[in-house]
This record gives sequence, structure tokens and C-alpha cells, in this order.
Amino acid sequence: MLSLLFYLRKYKTDRVGRSMIYVRITVNGERSEFSTRRKIHPSQWDAAYGKVLGFSQEVRQLNSQLSKIRTDLYRHADILKGREQILTAESLKEAYLGLDKPTKMLLEVFQEHNDQVNSLVGKEFAEGTAERYRTAKSHLEEYLQKELRKKDIPVNQVDYAFISGFEYYLKTKRKCSHNTAIKYVVNFKKIVRIAYANGWISKDPFANWKARLKIVEREFLTSEELQTLMDTTFFVERLEHVRDVFVFCCFTGLAYADAKKLTHDDFVVGIDGELWINTKRTKTKTKSNIPVLPTAMMILEKYENSPLLVNGKVLPVLTNQKMNAYLKEIADLSGIKKKLTTHLARHTFATTVTLSNGVSIESVSKMLGHKSVRTTQHYAKILNRKVSEDMQILRRKFEEREKRQEKAKVQK
Repeated sequence: MLSLLFYLRKYKTDRVGRSMIYVRITVNGERSEFSTRRKIHPSQWDAAYGKVLGFSQEVRQLNSQLSKIRTDLYRHADILKGREQILTAESLKEAYLGLDKPTKMLLEVFQEHNDQVNSLVGKEFAEGTAERYRTAKSHLEEYLQKELRKKDIPVNQVDYAFISGFEYYLKTKRKCSHNTAIKYVVNFKKIVRIAYANGWISKDPFANWKARLKIVEREFLTSEELQTLMDTTFFVERLEHVRDVFVFCCFTGLAYADAKKLTHDDFVVGIDGELWINTKRTKTKTKSNIPVLPTAMMILEKYENSPLLVNGKVLPVLTNQKMNAYLKEIADLSGIKKKLTTHLARHTFATTVTLSNGVSIESVSKMLGHKSVRTTQHYAKILNRKVSEDMQILRRKFEEREKRQEKAKVQK
């Protein structure tokens, strides 16, 4: 509820007895005032109608000016409402006096960020990163429209309730898993932090929100499943090519994006005289140094003179979408029940190929290009078979020790 009142401050007059005309804005009981910078003698003021008494040219001009102030205030109120901003007595006064800062809209800031990320794909960001930000913005846009019935909101209206509502929307309406929902909210968090850093908002609404990811057991192929996949004969070339790329990643730990960009320039002869892959991860920009194992070498030699390869590439890698689609077909034909994806190959390298065969977690972490060993430890936690094998060795040591002790007692 908006109301305007023009009044005189009669207790304060100038040397000739004139008082200043003020305007009081009231919105839902909240008040704010400012001076019109116009003075008249109290005897000329009509308090009931909030105007100057008389018919002179000067009086008519002054009343016209007051009328314009009233009209402009209502116009600014309509503008604030049209922008879906919260209308208060103070915000209306600031808007009229030109004291309000330009209001940045949430989706506008998000799109500006995404445009910058898109322009830096291949330089500072991977295409996958850009795609995640685009998807996060799309989900946020849907949340605004479907849950709040708004096309956009000022970024300064984002609060903890808004953040929690967005997270809940992702988990319920969008059917995102807990971790996926959290990752989209983290993408959104970066946009709000940009607004905070630029002074478009006075406080960080994410201050009390914590990103808590659930530990997920990562699936991988066992040595038996991997061998079955390698032994399966495919009579369709595209399936054979995809299987070979997948197996190559199982024995090198390369992610899809890194396998796709792999060229002859990424191979060097190591200090052991063997061939190594020396590349920089697309996702984290960290270095990966990986010795080429015999199975991976066989695949490289298989495609050495293939007409499918261009621009110095060493493998016939399709788009990630096609790779995953064909891997589903390959799993069916191979009798493998697990969902094969390009990233499952990386998990297989970490678990079945390396950690299960006694390679230290530090070495595996370095080959995978992880920034921290803590990331690699997620793979080590699921190696129950390796734990069982290690405990069998320990059990045999205890048994041998007991036998020696019994033998020593007999000899005494």
C-alpha cells in the first residue's frame, strides 16, 4: 500500500518566515521523507489537499511542480514493481532521487558469466564445464518460472531460503541425485559470489550453506569382465573401434576428453626406455605421466596407419554421446551387466589395473593427474578384494610364526 503526503515543516522557517515543503512516502506502514526544495509561507499552505493556496502564476507553477513530483514517484513505483523488485518507502525515494544503484538481475549475471566461459573453452575451460554451467542456468530459470512464477529476480533477492528451495527443486522436480543437485547449486554459488565481489549485493547468502557430497562407490570392471570385453568379437566396425578406445582408457586411465585429443606429440620415451604418455588433463590442467602398458601399445599399433585418424590423432574417438550409446550395445553383446561409460574405464584403471596389482596410491594419483591423493583414495576404499588378499598374506605370516614357535617348543 503506497501513499504520498506533502506537508510543511512549520517549526523551521527562513529569515522571511517561509517553510520547506516535504514529501512523505509511506509503503505498508514504513515511512521515508525528502525535501522538495521549495518554500512557501505557512499561511499559503492547504494541509488538507497538500497544495499551495491561490491562483497566481507563481502558485500555479509551484502546484504543477508538486503534481509532477507525485506523478514521478508513482511512475518509479511502477518501474520497481515491473522489475520485480521489493517496493519500500526507502527504495522508492532512492529511485526518485537517483540514489539507487543499478540493479543486476540474477539470470542476466548468470548469462554474462556463461558467455565468458564459452569464449574461453579450450583455453581456460573444458567444453564439459561450459555445458554444466549452461545446464545449471537452465534449471535455475525453470525454478524461477515454475516455482516462483517469475522470469527473473534481482540478484539481491537471493537468500538462504531461495538457495534451499532451488536445491529441493533439483532433487524433487528435476529428479537429480543428491550429488548432482549439490554440484548445480555450487555452479549457482559462483554466480552469487561474483555479484558479492562486485558489490551488487551487500552480504553472501551462501555463508551458511554447506556443500556436502555423499561418498559414492564408483563402479569398475573386474579383471574377468575386462578380459571378457577384450575377447569378445564384434562384427560391426564402429563397435570394435569404441571397444578398443574404451580398453585403451582402461589401461591408461585417460578421461574421454584426454583420449580424444591424444596425438603423437603426447608420447615420449621415459627414463626406463619405454614409451610414456605425457599430457595435460583437459579438466584440471594438471600433468599426467603414464607408461604405455602392452595392451595399450597393441591398440596404438592397430590404428597406426588407420584412415580414420586425422590431425595427428592416435585413436578413432567418437563424440562422448555416441561412445556411451555404443558402449551400452557393447555391454549387451559382451554379457557385461554393468553400465559401461567412458568414465568407467578410468575407474577400472585406478582399481583393477593398478591399485589391485600393488601400484602405490601415490603413483596412481600422479598418473590420473589428481591434484590430491585424497581424490584417489575414493578408489582405494572400494577394493575389498585387495583388502582380502592383503589380509590373507598377513594371516599366512601369523600361521608361519605360530608354526616356528611350536617347532621351537618341541626342540626344547
